[in-house]
Amino acid sequence: MSEYVWTPTPERIENANVMRLARAHGLASLTELRARSVEDVGWYWDAVLADLGLPFRRRHERVLDLSAGIEHPDWFVGGELNIVDACLNRWAVGLSADQCAVVHETEDGRVRSLTFRELSEEVDRVRGGLRRLGIGKGDAVALFMPMIPEAVAACYAVTGLGAVLVPLFSGFAPQAVAARLQDADAKAVIVADGTVRRDREVAMKPVLDEALESCPTVEHVIVVGNLHARPETTSARDTLWSDLAAGADDTGEAVTLAATDTLLLAYTSGTTGRPKGAVHTHAGFLVKTASEVAYSFDVGPGDVFCWITDMGWIMGPLSVFGVHANGAALVLYEGSPDVPDSNRLWSLVERHEVTMLGVSPTLIRGVRAGAHSERTDGDLSSVRTLGSSGEPWDQETYDWLARDVFDGRVPVINFSGGTEVGGSFLAPYPVEPIRSCSLGGPSLGMDVDVVDDQGRSVRGQVGELVCRQPWPAMTRSVWKDDDRYLESYWSFFPGVWRHGDFALVHEDGQWFVLGRSDDVMNVAGKRLAPAEVEAVLIGHPAVAEAAVVGVPDPKKGEGIWAFWVPREGAAEDVSSELRQMVANALGKPFTPGLVRRVAQLPKTRSAKILRRAIRAAALGSDPGDLSSAENPEALDGIRDAVAHKS
Repeated sequence: MSEYVWTPTPERIENANVMRLARAHGLASLTELRARSVEDVGWYWDAVLADLGLPFRRRHERVLDLSAGIEHPDWFVGGELNIVDACLNRWAVGLSADQCAVVHETEDGRVRSLTFRELSEEVDRVRGGLRRLGIGKGDAVALFMPMIPEAVAACYAVTGLGAVLVPLFSGFAPQAVAARLQDADAKAVIVADGTVRRDREVAMKPVLDEALESCPTVEHVIVVGNLHARPETTSARDTLWSDLAAGADDTGEAVTLAATDTLLLAYTSGTTGRPKGAVHTHAGFLVKTASEVAYSFDVGPGDVFCWITDMGWIMGPLSVFGVHANGAALVLYEGSPDVPDSNRLWSLVERHEVTMLGVSPTLIRGVRAGAHSERTDGDLSSVRTLGSSGEPWDQETYDWLARDVFDGRVPVINFSGGTEVGGSFLAPYPVEPIRSCSLGGPSLGMDVDVVDDQGRSVRGQVGELVCRQPWPAMTRSVWKDDDRYLESYWSFFPGVWRHGDFALVHEDGQWFVLGRSDDVMNVAGKRLAPAEVEAVLIGHPAVAEAAVVGVPDPKKGEGIWAFWVPREGAAEDVSSELRQMVANALGKPFTPGLVRRVAQLPKTRSAKILRRAIRAAALGSDPGDLSSAENPEALDGIRDAVAHKS
């Protein structure tokens, strides 16, 4: 086990946003604040509103109403607002108006930036144009765009009208786009003509055109010229973004909405069945994302926040609304973060003086595999906080990033939640010691626990991650399918949210998420997370990354199959060594039945490994929905490797 522990300095503790909140209520420590935040969740979320100055047009009469049951809470009852007020309008006037709001860098190094004033003016023009097209409250408007400034402006233009934002992953194929547009009953789509990834132009408008053949509710398509100044239009329903935003004098103000009005539909992508639309509200999503950015990542006015993500993942909208709710600048990177080489990420940080950098473990494993030394090129002194989400860490990679790259001076805020959560369940804070790979503990205001199959709290053993009380950004349901919502999250333990993750709380109070419940293996009666085996494999100097899946085994119930990608220059097949390493580290019963070298592992664009798809390919079954995969062809390599297992 790694001995690495990040420890905050007294100055870091004194100046942290989260301690400002604690001191305002007479609390001396994070421990006291954590306890108080779940003893009275209504008190906590109301305190967040006040501490961060999040403006309502009409103050709420009650913080929380559970009269419809814990599964259907109402938050900030009677309150009225528009999320645009907190995230944009209040910064677009006065001294903050000329501060940077958005910085955009492309793969080929071109940079654009907008101040809060400039962003506000663009939003006004686009909102007026959308209003003239007949877009209004309750209409679903989808975004099919890469991480560009127009995507941010579109978020505020759409939500300012009270329309419902539907962000889509920029790498979706037509069928995946169509499924979400159909489910949302989208009235309009804002699309980029294309993007550039790995030095290659990727057309997006033709993908949408094909999807729209089965989407009769879509009346308008707004086309952003990202590759070409004036892209071609293909239908009478097409309008150019540049024309939409030109001469819009009738912009009007952002409309007043109820706190519980729908802000966005965030679609999850499963391996089977149609995607689920998580329903997030103006007040709930605002207060949760603003608190994450302020307290977990310690961001405020003047800071620069960059997360390598996509608008189609929850971290896209969380970054936009959460960062701007705190008056900070948002860096958008369009392209692959390892082009032209593994130092691209660090040069991005240096060039824009990023203070909070968000990554995934798989991304950093790739960067480390391509690094030519234990140190990186570039000045990283601006970074004060690292963020991480999406999957468990292995200790080798975590320690390399935290200890070797950042000299142990920067906390890794490794947080876990999801699309339906609207943020995190678990997160460390930069005022407490943080062990290697740890999630710290419960996020503020989140009454989470780890329980056994009977719903009893457990410590020191693997169990299900649950939450016993509601929170403001909890999805209000699955869009148009409340039965599916209740079945997915509330049917396993009555009155308790079951998230679908296996977790572990050590005796010292540090929390770890081990993976999705359906990814965790049961080998000879013992639960074993893929991350535990993968950590052993990645410890070999020839291994760049690895993925482990459970397969049926007549003796053990489940057996272990492992697939690994070699580091650059590693020619020898060390599969037999890796098999023995796992046996030595974890015990003979956990020796993988198959270990195979492959050229690549299938991943999402945010660099998350698709383990369930790997398992399906390995077993020769249907991998299901691959709409989020950047490189689905990697599954052919898995199939070939298994075919030659003898």
